[in-house]
Amino acid sequence: MKKTNVARILDGLNIQYELKEYEVDLEDLSAPNVAKKVGMPLERVFKTLVARGDKNGVLMACIPGGAELNLKALAAVSNNKKAEMVHLKEVQGLTGYIRGGVSPLGAKKVYPVYLDQRMDNFETIAVSAGVRGCQIIIAPDDLKKAVNGMMANLIR
Repeated sequence: MKKTNVARILDGLNIQYELKEYEVDLEDLSAPNVAKKVGMPLERVFKTLVARGDKNGVLMACIPGGAELNLKALAAVSNNKKAEMVHLKEVQGLTGYIRGGVSPLGAKKVYPVYLDQRMDNFETIAVSAGVRGCQIIIAPDDLKKAVNGMMANLIR
């Protein structure tokens, strides 16, 4: 298995993780499908969404795979009046990642990362390793440390 940039960043920070590869289905890049393929419950597979605040610009939110992002909560925690999802066409230009492979780590620029507090309920969670077809299994505290993340209640 080829190391992703995300894996190299974690290695550099001396953070333990496990890489889990799975077969990509381009027709279904959804979190429920990824969870099934990596053999983890959906609530432990976190998706990374890219949003933009009206005051502070681009930010990332990691939320449970089956959940919906609460943009009002994200705006409040990030000191914005409002936040909106970044258009899919912009995601790759901003992050270097394609849909289905967005990771909170290793984007082109360092953006603020907000982590849904529910990840603290688990010993390990999965987030994208930065490419489609590969997840990183990591302890929530280690992810928080790696991305300098802030915990908050981010879902409806």
